[in-house]
Amino acid sequence: MADSRGGGRAGLLSRRWLHSHEEDTEGETVYRPAEFDFPPSRGRSGFSLAPGGAMVDVGIAPTDGPLETVGSWELDPRSRLVLRREGEEYERVLEIVSIDEDRLVVRKSR
Repeated sequence: MADSRGGGRAGLLSRRWLHSHEEDTEGETVYRPAEFDFPPSRGRSGFSLAPGGAMVDVGIAPTDGPLETVGSWELDPRSRLVLRREGEEYERVLEIVSIDEDRLVVRKSR
């Protein structure tokens, strides 16, 4: 298990990321920090990653607001972000293409 508390990529990941669907390409999904100046949208999915491995999965509720589920996260040795929801048999693996202070790009699942 990789350390989700350290610097580098793991340090950059520790924040709330929301899906910037306007920037997606055929093969990549783009996330921006929650503070980003997004255009209007009927809700945005994403996740909040805390140092130490705590995670909140952010879905879209029927009222277009956020629907949050707690869980955990880790960065594996191959720079894949692994998200797990508490109490569920749920594991989502995101292959990181690039990350910096204001943009996270992951490869779309096939």
